[in-house]
Amino acid sequence: MLTDYLPWIIAGVVVLALVVGWFVLGRVAPEATAGLRLRRPRPPRDHFRTGEEPRTPLKRAGVVVNPTKFADLPDLRQRVTSTCLANGWGEPMFYETTIEDPGQGQAAQAVRDGADIVCSLGGDGTVRNVASALVGTETPLGILPAGTGNLLARNLDLPVALETAVAVALTGRNRRIDVGELVVGAAPMDDAPDESGAPETHYFLVMSGLGMDAQIMAGTNENLKAKVGWPAYMLSGLKHLVSPEFRISVKVDDELEFRRRARMVIIGNCGRLLGGLVLMPNARVDDGRLDAVIASPKGVVGWVPVATRVATRQRKGHPTLDHKVVQQVRVRTDRPLPVQIDGDVVGEATEISATVLPASLTVRVRQT
Repeated sequence: MLTDYLPWIIAGVVVLALVVGWFVLGRVAPEATAGLRLRRPRPPRDHFRTGEEPRTPLKRAGVVVNPTKFADLPDLRQRVTSTCLANGWGEPMFYETTIEDPGQGQAAQAVRDGADIVCSLGGDGTVRNVASALVGTETPLGILPAGTGNLLARNLDLPVALETAVAVALTGRNRRIDVGELVVGAAPMDDAPDESGAPETHYFLVMSGLGMDAQIMAGTNENLKAKVGWPAYMLSGLKHLVSPEFRISVKVDDELEFRRRARMVIIGNCGRLLGGLVLMPNARVDDGRLDAVIASPKGVVGWVPVATRVATRQRKGHPTLDHKVVQQVRVRTDRPLPVQIDGDVVGEATEISATVLPASLTVRVRQT
């Protein structure tokens, strides 16, 4: 009888041995059976969350302000701050310009402080100085016009109203534009002694020049400009229509140097002037070139064809008006003359040399 149940007895002993062995092995070396055990179900994704999600830091703008342009700075700051918050940005960081530092140092500090965009709040001079710290970087420039001319803003079709300008700076698109590099100073023509001092390098975004246009800028009454705006430049221009001629030597790119008499030389990155006038109709801020205009009219009557050309926006030249499209130009004079850069007179010089820096500045403009 026992032999009939022997196979079942043997099978039971084997099963019991396996169960005992499994239990012993799991107690002595649990790592050996860890991979064979049934896994516990994973907890829900939100099981270990506390309910506080990490927030992405809000973007912040650095605003470089020229305090001389505003009578109520607290109100100005509040308007800019409110517009930033309304557009989903954090509170802006404000930096005020000084006589010693009209914007370049403040813009550089804003970049170091982590500003996602640096805005200039002032005139063309403030724009130029703030931009000087951003040339060659990826940090965009926002233009908040508050000056008399606002020429770069007008050439880029940017709004002049403060809140709208802030909104464009925060939500607009990036546009790469050219910058002009101007070296001022050096020896005059005919190897005369150098009276201009060591050469200085500046950037310009709109126009630079020497002669009559710089005299107009220097002769404009600041109080009158604050009251009537850009017509103040016209009154100063009338006083200098018969300014003395001077001799110049001009070198354009790889062309031969030429000489002539002139009353003013203007080198532009864009062509629109005050009052809607256009001096250089084909000039563009992103064409990788500069436009140079040499004016040499004879007396008051000689300005008539020049004025006609500007009023009709004709690029074709005139015997008293040369127009050159260049990448580099050097102008030497027979005596020291005043030099202006984007409307600011920087002193006198006997030589200026301008070079275009293509697509070297990022500016925030309207969405298209």
